[in-house]
Amino acid sequence: MRRAVLPLLGLCALALGACADTVQQRPIAHNILEGLVVAPFPVYWLGGSFRGMAVTEATHDPGGAYSVLYGDCLQGGQGTCVAPLRIVSSPDNGFLPGGGAATQTQTIRGVPATLAQGGRTIVLATSRIVVSIYATGPQLASAAASSIVPINEVAVPGATLPPRLPDSGFGAQPLPSQVPSALRPPS
Repeated sequence: MRRAVLPLLGLCALALGACADTVQQRPIAHNILEGLVVAPFPVYWLGGSFRGMAVTEATHDPGGAYSVLYGDCLQGGQGTCVAPLRIVSSPDNGFLPGGGAATQTQTIRGVPATLAQGGRTIVLATSRIVVSIYATGPQLASAAASSIVPINEVAVPGATLPPRLPDSGFGAQPLPSQVPSALRPPS
């Protein structure tokens, strides 16, 4: 009897494991959010959760931007997640994304905003940074734009955002990975 039950239990475990959700992410650890708090410029977010979607990923890319994702991946997975909502804070306020895409201009929270993809993408130039909001729908993007606050500064959701400052020159400086090491004489 025991010999017959063990293989059956193994098959049940395998079958249940196949039902696991490999695309969905789990909420991130608080120590990852602490990295956003010490950023050298304002990093915008919507709190630990927004409209029932938890923060599922926070990253710092080699170009200096910080991204905060909300909700489970709609496509992809860890590292390649297309989440329902992404907030990107970029230190290069001299570059406004958009290219040749059809856009509209509107004032949101006192600063000029560029809306693209039917309102699903909103780009706000505020202070010395650019905040880009990518959402699955225009209502979600608009709600996010109305509520974002920096995680590393005191602010109130819905309050007027600081006006855009002159170009910071961030894009004219090489990234740390582009600066060669100092040469030293052989020892």
